[in-house]
Amino acid sequence: MKISTKSEALNIVETSYLAALSSLLWVALYYLPIGGALLRLILPLPITLLHLRRGTKIAFEGLLIQFLLLFIIMGPVRGTLFLFPYGILSFWLGWCWFKKKSWGLSFSVGVILGTLGFFLRVVALSTLVSENLWVIITRASYGLIDKFIELFNLPLSPSIQIIQLVAILLITFQEMVYVLTLHILAYSLFPRLNSPIPDPPRVLNSLVDLNP
Repeated sequence: MKISTKSEALNIVETSYLAALSSLLWVALYYLPIGGALLRLILPLPITLLHLRRGTKIAFEGLLIQFLLLFIIMGPVRGTLFLFPYGILSFWLGWCWFKKKSWGLSFSVGVILGTLGFFLRVVALSTLVSENLWVIITRASYGLIDKFIELFNLPLSPSIQIIQLVAILLITFQEMVYVLTLHILAYSLFPRLNSPIPDPPRVLNSLVDLNP
């Protein structure tokens, strides 16, 4: 293929490197026993940065390259799992910040994508290991409710519906913290790479006082 301009060369190089970096982060997250929380935070950033620097078309190509790499390296199931929610979330955040959308939009839809991605991962992994992982999550939710009841000495006996509702709320809260942390991290880091994102709403000014 003939590379006619410097811009096209940079598109190819940045797409290849950032897609490969994101793929390596996913492999490390899946197989390494330590550093999972840090890797989860970094994982969406390469494709998001590519989106900010090179636009939507190049970011989509980078996501496709990452998918093909992981599909070959890890197989169809494990290779595809990165899409839910990390791949789709990284593309969504990159699109919002590339288009200068508000944090309200990128955050709210990001939480929805993260929550849905979590449930898709539970279904896929349950199929992979031949065990219903939702039962484990429900038991953890019941344990938390039981400790709360004991702490306040409440005469309650939660139903299965309440237990599952609490589990869903906990998962949603986890995704809210995760997506907000991604926003704060990108707001701090990306301006140093000449790829700033929109400013946060005023209500978060005291939290995001990073002077990028």
